[in-house]
Amino acid sequence: MLFMIIEHFKPGKAPAVYRRFREKGRMAPEGVIYQSSWVDLDFQRCFQVMEAESEAGVREWTAHWEDLVDFEIIPVRTSAEAAAVIAPKLG
Repeated sequence: MLFMIIEHFKPGKAPAVYRRFREKGRMAPEGVIYQSSWVDLDFQRCFQVMEAESEAGVREWTAHWEDLVDFEIIPVRTSAEAAAVIAPKLG
């Protein structure tokens, strides 16, 4: 499954997020795979796509960061998958 992770950096914590990442890496458990990410220009949010078998694995990863970041975890599908699912309903 794919998950869109919206990370909301806690106020003033962006440097600490980057410091921890530099020192310890992503700290994702086995089976949780980083796809890509984008950070807003004010270092308030990171939009990250992760792949995992289940949301439980994603939550295991986010637990390492919850002192610095609040997370939204949204299961998503690719545009191609969405088109295939909706196609029968188009008439």
